[in-house]
Amino acid sequence: MPHRLILWDIDGTLLATGRAGRVALELAACRAAGLDGVPEIVMSGKTDPLIVRELLAGAGLGPAEVERVLPRALEESHRILSAAADQVREEGAVHPGVRELLEALSGVQGVRQSLLTGNIAPNALFKVRAFGLDRHLDTEIGAYGTDHDERDGLVPIALERARARRGETYRSDEVWVIGDTARDLSCARAGGVRCLIVGTGHEGFDAVRGLGADAVVENLARTDLALEILVGASDGSASDGSASDGSASDGRGRA
Repeated sequence: MPHRLILWDIDGTLLATGRAGRVALELAACRAAGLDGVPEIVMSGKTDPLIVRELLAGAGLGPAEVERVLPRALEESHRILSAAADQVREEGAVHPGVRELLEALSGVQGVRQSLLTGNIAPNALFKVRAFGLDRHLDTEIGAYGTDHDERDGLVPIALERARARRGETYRSDEVWVIGDTARDLSCARAGGVRCLIVGTGHEGFDAVRGLGADAVVENLARTDLALEILVGASDGSASDGSASDGSASDGRGRA
């Protein structure tokens, strides 16, 4: 029987929110600091606190002022995002195969699924609930941007919560981070756990297929392949897919 902890990234991995997620952070920074606008920055893979800090600093605020405004901006981002629920559902989408894989993993005894995301906890919960994905996820043991400004610090938090709140411990080879960026891979490596990278993020499959993750797939449409990677092998190791059609690789160049 497999013993696995699956830690899901949200944006670009589970789902997309359209423009609403970006706008919520940008508008929140403006409102909290009394700004007319903020510069456009790359947000992919970063935590919400790091994003807001960059927005405020880019708009000319000094370090002390950024730290003073930050908590208010993060709270405001949740209010703005929550008010855009209809827009999120209309413009956003769950990525291919995600629902099916969440459902399949939830039926495997010994597997627990949670979140590992740069979103602050209220924003993370809003997003997964907006698309009805939360019923498969033990969100109480997740790790969020609320917990650490840097994504690389999140895996130990999730592991400790699993131990403290569920009485479960996991070996490093029993834990998978599923994400869509190099930052997700870095986070997994910093935590000493495995990483499955999907090509459904903003940067696309070509940008992530050569990162050296334990497994790489273009998307999660093939539930059987994803299950084999995550729980199929007795030691949790990734299985090889077909590199010729870009459907999967094991991150070590094998076809």
